[in-house]
Amino acid sequence: QVQLVESGGGLVQTGGSLRLSCAASGRTASSSAMGWFRQQPNSDREFVAAITADGRTTYYADSAKGRFTISRDTAKNTVYLQMNSLRPEDTAVYFCAAQADNRLYYYGHYYQYWGQGTQVTVSS
Repeated sequence: QVQLVESGGGLVQTGGSLRLSCAASGRTASSSAMGWFRQQPNSDREFVAAITADGRTTYYADSAKGRFTISRDTAKNTVYLQMNSLRPEDTAVYFCAAQADNRLYYYGHYYQYWGQGTQVTVSS
């Protein structure tokens, strides 16, 4: 079992930056890969980025490459998503998720545990 709590969302202007955090706890948290997803109103959940348990391997959606960086503090069991050059189309609820097999997947149904989400709003 893994519990996930996101934080760091908010309102930012176009071109601004935000850093999201996801604090993980539970018996298998430290051995799980972690992913970030986002969901806009009336849309499916969309993959953003993922990172392995040791923090050495990452995987990004095309929309995130060059602007977003996923990282992990293994001592704190916390995963971060640094988002730069934000655009109005990045507005969404952002979720972190845990993948118990430590695999990096694009599709959300491969992730077993989910946080409650944090709202990111980018104004134009």
